Amino acid sequence: MTWHAALFSGHPEKFHQVYQPLFVADISSRISLYPELITPDNIDAHLAHLKNIEVIFSTWGMFTLTETQLDKLPNLKVIFYAAGATEYFSTPLLARGIKVVSAWQANAIPVAEFCLAQILLGCKGYFRNQREYTGPEFFSALANNHTAPGNYQERVALIGAGAISQTLQRLLQPFYLEVLMIPSRPEKRVCSLEQAFSSAMVISNHLPNREDNIGVLNGDLFSLMRPGAVFINTGRGLQVNEQELISVLQQRPDLTALLDVTKPEPPQAGSLLYSLPNVQLTSHIAGALNNETRRLVQCVLDEFQRWLQHQPLRYAITKPL
Repeated sequence: MTWHAALFSGHPEKFHQVYQPLFVADISSRISLYPELITPDNIDAHLAHLKNIEVIFSTWGMFTLTETQLDKLPNLKVIFYAAGATEYFSTPLLARGIKVVSAWQANAIPVAEFCLAQILLGCKGYFRNQREYTGPEFFSALANNHTAPGNYQERVALIGAGAISQTLQRLLQPFYLEVLMIPSRPEKRVCSLEQAFSSAMVISNHLPNREDNIGVLNGDLFSLMRPGAVFINTGRGLQVNEQELISVLQQRPDLTALLDVTKPEPPQAGSLLYSLPNVQLTSHIAGALNNETRRLVQCVLDEFQRWLQHQPLRYAITKPL
């Protein structure tokens, strides 16, 4: 039996960065592949030729298919998505029984590695030391009175208990740190957010993208942080009350915020997040980039092979991520 597939993306440049020619050739060797990349601008012109496709391959930039468009893809069975979050497009697919396979587990690895580096530097007091060491006159005081605890038997709190937190917990095992993992559901916690923020040297946010998590990380929690503590956000900007975070950071120059995500993204021109000395912004780089995206494609290709062989899929989702 011959299966048929197509490549979909609203961001062609990003798509081709992820699905490099070698990967596209691999797909073509296993399935009849439609020759054009389908985008929001050209899909209606191609729909008549796509009625037989069973499989879609995509990555960041996958767009939501309308009910009319889905009606014209009657044989569509599965989408292999070489990225993580799927909430932007997956709801109408899942409602029709179309499988969505996400490389969320593979994308958790670079995020966890990014946070691992920041946690180790945070416990060492690197970020505060770097901003305070601005001239030779500060060397002796900083060298002789460095108060950061270091990376032995120190407490780190991971907020959220999903794939990223679990991967990060494994990566932290060799460092003899006490790692608290705080589930997103309050009823599952044995340690409260207040206890985590008041006792950990580094707090790293990995809450899932749910409405009940919007603004849950607020000024009351940030004000509890230990002297010199570090807050990391690679989760979602909406989960942080940024104005309250800014207010606490202004009052507590000893604290550090490492923000890879914000809301809005990027912050508006003139935001204090750009100018506060104890904030370090990065441009949403924690997830898979460049060479790391190969891991995402390999994940979906492995899942695709399992699908071809009628084996259970490991990373098919049942609700939007």
